[in-house]
Amino acid sequence: QVQLVESGGGLVQAGGSLRLSCAASGSIVRVSAMGWYRQAPRKQRDLVALITSSGGTNYADSVKGRFTISGDNLMNTVYLQMNSLKPEDTAVYYCNCRGLYRGTYGSSDFSSWGQGTQVTVSL
Repeated sequence: QVQLVESGGGLVQAGGSLRLSCAASGSIVRVSAMGWYRQAPRKQRDLVALITSSGGTNYADSVKGRFTISGDNLMNTVYLQMNSLKPEDTAVYYCNCRGLYRGTYGSSDFSSWGQGTQVTVSL
């Protein structure tokens, strides 16, 4: 299986910055994409930013120009640099990794989630 460990959340004032990290480990054959999602209270979990193994990126309209997603060369670690934070960015941020892992009976597709990290932006 694949495990994800997130770090970097916290409390910041509006206009400030935070950097989230997510490290994937396990019997990974290939990562196809890693992304960050967020879920505010009483709302659904939405995509924030995604990066593919070929380096392509996709951002939610609400974070374009403020957030930047990047990954290491092996695509086992992904980062989310968040600048100019707003109170509406407050949410639990979840890392997602999908690709191919090596199981007992061969390789299989996987999609794993991290435990979530709280980001709180105050006025």
